[in-house]
Amino acid sequence: MTNLFLAAQEAGQQAGNGMFMTLLMFGAIFAIMYFFMIRPQQKQRKEIQKFQNELTEGTAVVTGGGIYGTVKSIDMAKNTVDVKIARDVVITVDKGFVYKDTASTNLQK
Repeated sequence: MTNLFLAAQEAGQQAGNGMFMTLLMFGAIFAIMYFFMIRPQQKQRKEIQKFQNELTEGTAVVTGGGIYGTVKSIDMAKNTVDVKIARDVVITVDKGFVYKDTASTNLQK
């Protein structure tokens, strides 16, 4: 009887250790996902937000639809940006869909 009780107690401890290891693995997987996926994405979003808040006239931009141009004017009340895409062609775009034009920046270097 005593042997049976000790065997049951030992099995219970092993199950507890297995559960702890499982929780530890889930924690490690979450930490890896946070540092390799979530955190860099938040950092990139902050950089985009900073660029959009610091827009000035003449800045080379690309719209969310892939149209390249330069900022002609900014309407803070409507949160829109007028983008010149060709001679005498100006489009109005929501400020949230204007991104940094890295292609023309790389060409100038």
